[in-house]
Amino acid sequence: MNSTEHRHDHSHSHGHSHDHAEGASERRIAVAAALTGLFMLAEIAGGLISGSLALLADAGHMFVDFAGLALAYLAFRIARRPADARNTYGYDRFQILVAYSNGLVLFGITFVIVIEAWRRLAAPEPVLGGTMLAVAIGGLLVNIVAFFVLHGGDKEDLNLRGALLHVMGDLLGSVAAIGAALVILWTGWTPIDPILSVVVSLLILVNAWRLVRDAGHILLEGAPAGVETGAIGPGLTREIAGVVDIHHVHVWAITPKRKAATLHARIAEEADAPAVVRSIKLALSERFGISHATVEIEYGLCADRGLAGGHEHGHDHDHGHSHDHPHAEAHRHKDRHEHRHGETGRDAPHVHPRLSGAPA
Repeated sequence: MNSTEHRHDHSHSHGHSHDHAEGASERRIAVAAALTGLFMLAEIAGGLISGSLALLADAGHMFVDFAGLALAYLAFRIARRPADARNTYGYDRFQILVAYSNGLVLFGITFVIVIEAWRRLAAPEPVLGGTMLAVAIGGLLVNIVAFFVLHGGDKEDLNLRGALLHVMGDLLGSVAAIGAALVILWTGWTPIDPILSVVVSLLILVNAWRLVRDAGHILLEGAPAGVETGAIGPGLTREIAGVVDIHHVHVWAITPKRKAATLHARIAEEADAPAVVRSIKLALSERFGISHATVEIEYGLCADRGLAGGHEHGHDHDHGHSHDHPHAEAHRHKDRHEHRHGETGRDAPHVHPRLSGAPA
């Protein structure tokens, strides 16, 4: 028999500063998308005229980047939609989904470029070094502007980070195209074009993997970076008066800035449950940046005990909680009810009939 108190801090307010940061990121991505889209057209034309794989590969990369940037911009728009009965946490997670998708797209781009480079190495084609150099220099300037526009944004925003990664890939592609053009103009050695394309692709691949890994971790409800889940239970038990045990601790992130947690707190018989809940929520917010927390208060046995074939249900991050015998627990609740039933006056604590064991 236990008592539970579910306290939900279900605020979706990110604060004025957070909203301002998101608005700034959205504008930055819009500018980068416009720059990328316009120069993509020029680079396609330059690649076709010069016959450069580096330019065409970079133009293809920029096309996908333009689509990725446009999708990232759309993600910001969708994320502003309020929470509803179907999506109770709101739409912020759409940004993470877009970031994850952008990372996978970069994997695909890398694969295509490597295959085409292999074909070009096996059967070299003529390249107009002068045209290639002119277009590549223009692309470098555009990408530098776009890079610095995005680089000044929120570093924790995975959606912005994915957009920045796309632009960084374009910038490196432009640098490689310039290098390849100079080598071709000076030596006439055209294999440098596909070779440098592969080098750039591998650099992009490393960063794409990091983006997919980080976004995937959030989508899989992994513990947020910087939050040591195993330290939450012992820390709260040690620091908050009245807390006997913390278990069933689960921590995840809606986005890197929106962290959430659920936990069970077994408290002493005489403890003030609402005060304990407030203290736990305050500690989670101040120490771990967890703004949304659901705390289940228990006296004695865990509410989940006996579920799932007689074992504790769920992943218990603190296995030190009580395994009291049911009969002893029943006697304790009976004694507590009889004791409280006889109390009168203003000092007598209010106990809900169902929680004390009395008939409803």
